[in-house]
Amino acid sequence: MIQGVSAAGAVAGLLAGAAPKAPQPTGAVAGTDVSFDKLLGQMGSDAAATIHEGESVALQGILGQTPPYKVVKAVMAAQQTLHTALAIRDKAVSAYQELAHMTI
Repeated sequence: MIQGVSAAGAVAGLLAGAAPKAPQPTGAVAGTDVSFDKLLGQMGSDAAATIHEGESVALQGILGQTPPYKVVKAVMAAQQTLHTALAIRDKAVSAYQELAHMTI
């Protein structure tokens, strides 16, 4: 859960006279032994699958086997995935460059 939303819930609890609860981690990562490299690898696999699906649906649309709205939806999902992957790459390169320019 997003920390800001949890904090808003805690404030609402205070206003109602209840004691605030600490935010609990949720999602697939909470309580498991998932490492960052496995998570990043899974994200990469999911991104590749989304882009591949967008390409295949676009080809089906060209052949007239898929309605245009499904083609647009799949292509937009692939485009969003590509933009996200590029943004992550840019941040990683920027962080590496900052580390490389640090003096020891």
